[in-house]
Amino acid sequence: MATAPTIAVLATLDTKGAEADFIRQQLEGLGCGVLFVDIGVVDPPTVDPHLTRDQVADAAGTSMQSVLENPTRQEASDVMIRGASALMQAMVAQGTIDGVIGLGGTQGTPNCTAIMRSLPYGFPKIMVSTMASGDVGAFVDIKDITMMFSVADILGLNPLTRRILANAAGAAHGMAKASARVQAAPDERKVIGMTNLGVLTDGAMKAMAMLEDRGYEVIVFHAVGSGGRAMEQLMRERVIHGVFDYAMGEISDELFGGFRAADAHRLTVAGGLGLPQVICPGGAEHIGLFVEPNTIPDEWEGWM
Repeated sequence: MATAPTIAVLATLDTKGAEADFIRQQLEGLGCGVLFVDIGVVDPPTVDPHLTRDQVADAAGTSMQSVLENPTRQEASDVMIRGASALMQAMVAQGTIDGVIGLGGTQGTPNCTAIMRSLPYGFPKIMVSTMASGDVGAFVDIKDITMMFSVADILGLNPLTRRILANAAGAAHGMAKASARVQAAPDERKVIGMTNLGVLTDGAMKAMAMLEDRGYEVIVFHAVGSGGRAMEQLMRERVIHGVFDYAMGEISDELFGGFRAADAHRLTVAGGLGLPQVICPGGAEHIGLFVEPNTIPDEWEGWM
């Protein structure tokens, strides 16, 4: 990373130009470069983008003219997500950007975070959103997105929004300056992914110690659905080199309707990638359910 990091600002610059420009001023004051990515489609941008909406649409394999011929929100969003994702993935790979800040509400938040989810683990991702005070699972999913509640609507500058946006700029600057890496260098220790649940922690700690004694680093994932899926995504990204799948609660919940269910790909990714995999059926005998204490749902009566 260069001494002066460059932060991408992802927003609909027709409606959030003033706010994006304020973030630019804050970032430049901290010594950062700024790159505006326009994902708006309706009115002209109120600040000049570095990556225009036309370039974003082109990267999605279409054109802005085609998008506007028969516009629907869903189709326009799909184009802007695909195009911006492709452009930003290329910039991350080239090392030309060091972090991203997104601005959005009910439409901008899912669009910006979909783009962020396409970017690697460890790359700084900050979403300033009116939606960040509720259930953000659909926005974050299994990626390391930092959600920042905007408190007020992102519609004009005022004493509150200026401070919130300044905080976001400061956070992005600090994250971009951090030196730790997710990807290990070729000469560094291999990484083992391991799943765990609270009822298994004693055994997990012993397994970690044994693996570390043999020269491995261990990343432990809480097996609550998102944890196992994140572990398998890190396998795809070649961060994890082998797997000790110790917590099977995600599998039980997938089969029997618990809240920690993973997905249909769970347990298949390591084999598909040719990675060493050991499966131990820890915690497979219980299901995660949201029920009143000391009660059994009707459908499970008679199983005990």
